[in-house]
Amino acid sequence: MSDTESRAFRTPSWARPAAVAADGTRSRILLGAFAAATAVDLGSLLAGWHLGHVLAKPLLMPLLVAYVITRRAPRLLIAALLFGWGGDLALLFDADPAFLVGMGSFAAGHVCYLALFGRGRTHPALGGAYAVALLGTVGLLWGDLPADLRIPVAGYSLLLTAMAYRSSALGLRAGLGGALFLLSDTLIATGVADWPQLPRPDFWIMATYAAAQYLLATGALPAPGQAYRRTVIQD
Repeated sequence: MSDTESRAFRTPSWARPAAVAADGTRSRILLGAFAAATAVDLGSLLAGWHLGHVLAKPLLMPLLVAYVITRRAPRLLIAALLFGWGGDLALLFDADPAFLVGMGSFAAGHVCYLALFGRGRTHPALGGAYAVALLGTVGLLWGDLPADLRIPVAGYSLLLTAMAYRSSALGLRAGLGGALFLLSDTLIATGVADWPQLPRPDFWIMATYAAAQYLLATGALPAPGQAYRRTVIQD
């Protein structure tokens, strides 16, 4: 018996359910806090209360990070969410440099997601659909984007689309999260291109973004049994 197996074997059976219950309670509290902050943010956007959005938006990713940590999240997932937080903060400022900084931070998060997804199988037809969507969207937006943003937006769109496609390697939940992330950032791009927008466009951007990050995060978490086993072995 290895030393790791010996430590797992010596863990008292009465201690294991208590540890799982404590983690479960923390997880529920943090997930509830994330849901509440998301509701405040979206409600603020619907009501046109800018201060509420400024206060609630920076809380979303830290709360989601805290939640996934209680679920023994992979480090790449935590890094991806933290880079998303950096993008969130940058996009609170209405200026081209802040937009580029935010896009760069999100791009770093997509690289983390791509590394996290690994080499799992994805359907070739889905890849074809995403390729068509990428070429069509960039082609339509190109002429309406500011000249200095065309290349950065095209490069970012390629990386984002790759992330969205590869997210399906983790299953339907993560795949839907990747698709919603693509939709959210496409809505941002149409605003930058000064296309006609839906009423309350920021609401739809944040609604799809928050859902995307939640689905990606929860889709990338280990199964409860795996998380528990790792907790017992490491302790």
